[in-house]
Amino acid sequence: MTTFKQVPLTCGGHTRPVVHLDFSDVTKDGYYLISACKDGKPMLRQGETGDWIGTFEGHKGAVWGVALTQNASLAASGAADFSAKIWDARYGEVVHTFDHEHIVKSVNFNADDTLLLTASNEKLIRVFDLNKPEAGALEKISAHTSSIRHAVFLHNSRIVSVSDDLTMRVWDRTSGQEVQKVEFPTIPNSLELSRDGAILTVAHGTNVSFYSSDTMRKMREFPVPTKCYSASLAPSRATFVCGGEDLKVYKFDYNTGTELESNKGHFGPVHCVRWSPDGELFATGSEDGTVRLWQAVPGRVYGLWRRSNDHAPLLNGFKEVAAN
Repeated sequence: MTTFKQVPLTCGGHTRPVVHLDFSDVTKDGYYLISACKDGKPMLRQGETGDWIGTFEGHKGAVWGVALTQNASLAASGAADFSAKIWDARYGEVVHTFDHEHIVKSVNFNADDTLLLTASNEKLIRVFDLNKPEAGALEKISAHTSSIRHAVFLHNSRIVSVSDDLTMRVWDRTSGQEVQKVEFPTIPNSLELSRDGAILTVAHGTNVSFYSSDTMRKMREFPVPTKCYSASLAPSRATFVCGGEDLKVYKFDYNTGTELESNKGHFGPVHCVRWSPDGELFATGSEDGTVRLWQAVPGRVYGLWRRSNDHAPLLNGFKEVAAN
């Protein structure tokens, strides 16, 4: 039986570190990937191949957070220029700019893509109605005692956020009050809500933890070999991936914590990892300014990955192809 080596697709174009990624859902035209970068220019790509579609130009500072609606018709970005922007992802034009009083670190759409959530270094969470963007924030929550790293809608009625104050907190949107809190020994670097809304994945220190989104009960926690900056759970829940300080990308068994793969492709720390909506690949963004796409099953014909010789597979039977 031939074991294929992981050969990632390399997506260039950025000139500074890539710090956040988000995938759309699967649409009739496939799915899409957006990247946030300190160069201030988010990029949209075809998710299956990494092929460049367009660059969103308009921010005047590093972009820290990005999001796509389910159908990829709209994109959101949060930046160091104290603003969050909504973009028409088909034409690359700004739909609306939401001004803030400090750096916007995180943006997120709700389940039906009618609301935008932003989290900033003001230690505030804001919610905006995309049907009435000029109305200002519908909700404003004084969420943490330090800068907020990430925040996402939770079942529409709640919001969950992680911060440099070493906590993950759950907020009731109606009252604006904290309803649950989880404390960490080190800063929680990343926060991801699974596509089915059931599991929260948090990278902190040299650990990856998984929580029930309903009860905030810790379901699993596994140590990893490096200081971990980001982690992502596969749609199938069979595996999770993570990356961080040592430049490697790791894959683990979600049920046992057994390491399944470790791959080095980046030339700088890995700041963000995300699974694609179909579970066929995961994307990573790095200090080296590149996005790389990795196969869930190395050796499978998918996207730009093709066998170099279908009749006599080699140990590295796939050749590296740079995405356009």
